[in-house]
Amino acid sequence: MESNVDNVRSQMRKGVLEYCILCILAKREAYASVIIEELKAANMIVVEGTLYPLLIRQKNQGLLTYRWEESTQGPPRKYYCITDKGREQLKEMDSAWQDMVQAIDMLKR
Repeated sequence: MESNVDNVRSQMRKGVLEYCILCILAKREAYASVIIEELKAANMIVVEGTLYPLLIRQKNQGLLTYRWEESTQGPPRKYYCITDKGREQLKEMDSAWQDMVQAIDMLKR
């Protein structure tokens, strides 16, 4: 059974997943399983069922685009790339994140 603290952590992670996806794709294009691996490595646990709706939403907002690439290890892979609009959104999210961290630090004093 999930504790209250675990539930809070889970909700906080969900709230920043879109930001995390843009951070990953700002470094390089990637396909979904690589994005999931990076999120898991950062303890931002996510499953494909959670990731795909976020990728679709960000694509529909013009923040991401994708291209298909043939794979030697199975079906073609969909590589996601951040757009210029996505980079602008990421800058705004970076600023909002810093503001939030500062506000929380101030409240903790």
